[in-house]
Amino acid sequence: MEFWATIPYDGRMRTFTLIPVLALALLQAVPAATLAEDRPYIPVGTARAKKTVLALAEVRTGGDARLDKIGQLIRETVNHDLAFMDIFQLLGQAAFLEDSKKAGLTPDTFKMSDWSSIGAEILVKAGLSFEGPNLALEGYVYETASGKRILGKRYVASQADAKATAHTFANDIVGSLTGLNGIFLTKIAMSCDRNGKKEIYIMDFDGTNVRQITRHRSIAFAPAWSPDGTRIAYSLYTRHRGNIKNIDLFEFDFASNTHRLLSNRKGINSGAAYSPDGKKIAMTMSFLGNPDIFVLDPVTKTVERVTKSLGFDVDPSWSPDGRRMAFVSSRSGGPMVFGMSSDGSDVQRLTYAGKYNATPSWSPQNNKVAFAGWIDRSFDIFIMNPDGSHIERLTKSQGSNEDPHFSPDGNFIVFSSNRTGQKNIYVMNVDGTFVKRMTYGMGNCVSPKWSNPPR
Repeated sequence: MEFWATIPYDGRMRTFTLIPVLALALLQAVPAATLAEDRPYIPVGTARAKKTVLALAEVRTGGDARLDKIGQLIRETVNHDLAFMDIFQLLGQAAFLEDSKKAGLTPDTFKMSDWSSIGAEILVKAGLSFEGPNLALEGYVYETASGKRILGKRYVASQADAKATAHTFANDIVGSLTGLNGIFLTKIAMSCDRNGKKEIYIMDFDGTNVRQITRHRSIAFAPAWSPDGTRIAYSLYTRHRGNIKNIDLFEFDFASNTHRLLSNRKGINSGAAYSPDGKKIAMTMSFLGNPDIFVLDPVTKTVERVTKSLGFDVDPSWSPDGRRMAFVSSRSGGPMVFGMSSDGSDVQRLTYAGKYNATPSWSPQNNKVAFAGWIDRSFDIFIMNPDGSHIERLTKSQGSNEDPHFSPDGNFIVFSSNRTGQKNIYVMNVDGTFVKRMTYGMGNCVSPKWSNPPR
């Protein structure tokens, strides 16, 4: 069975072919008892206490010198991706006992004890060959204690897509072990002033392959990804007739590389958030006078008012099922996080602490809401249950930390921080550990938003 996958990679849309190895011949060759059970091998959340020891064997190339360099790139890419997760302890090659030139990919061609004896709990093996002008990558994941095969797939792609194929394999490794989709083909959008004006940029999940999306020479801010990753909505300071300043909403389309106006109603058109099905955009508008939450149809450009209060209502964030929204309102005095049904009913105040709470973000697992809260004379990142209970502080005493947004697997939070002076983008585990800086030399960067994996 063959299917095509279109992904945003190296800053442009690329298409490559993936062929799962679970073909009839391979399934017949592997007894059913060795296939992975329908459960995660690594329950995410408990794996933080003890990392799973994983060995990534050398990529077999059959002695073809033309493939050696590509095989090394694939191994390095997969190793880098798995290290990003912070749930694995990756064994160094110096500890390996296996003779990579003699051993094969399936259990009948190598000794599992060569890996279990050095402490590896999970073994990843891969082989690379040519299939016409294309590359064929065959990858396996084993549990060494039982010898069970957890994953087996075959990928066919052009040589130019070797790195993207490695990311795809790494995604499948993580998915087979945790039950969650990998994030290694996802991207992060942000607003940066590298060239003196705020423009929208995107980068890979790890901060590489930065690409500038807008060139308005104004202030472009508050980016938001469509659920399928093909579009980004953002707000822009503009001037209307009579030189009147306004904040308009635009959308960038990756396929056509074009920008289009979504809303230029008088006043504020900002804080866009696509609904989970991509058919609606929640946002703040003020054309009726007060900043309230509206829902925009991006096709017809019609809007429906969702909130109506004496204060301002901003920063809408949809729940994963689209039934509720979290948002910020000053209706009770200081800005606090509220929750409501997506039609504006059943409004509930969620936060009561601090002077200013902002930018809520709903976890993809529907079990947490992150937000920025003003405390100790700066903003810090907090998470709580969707009903406002069990609030946890994730950052402290490291500058001002704002704009939290969950990764699509729910394992990470991307945020902005001025802890080194300028505002840069950082990523941390959902428990506040393993913080990684993502941006360098981009000026001040704010409002990061994480894309979903490509569909």
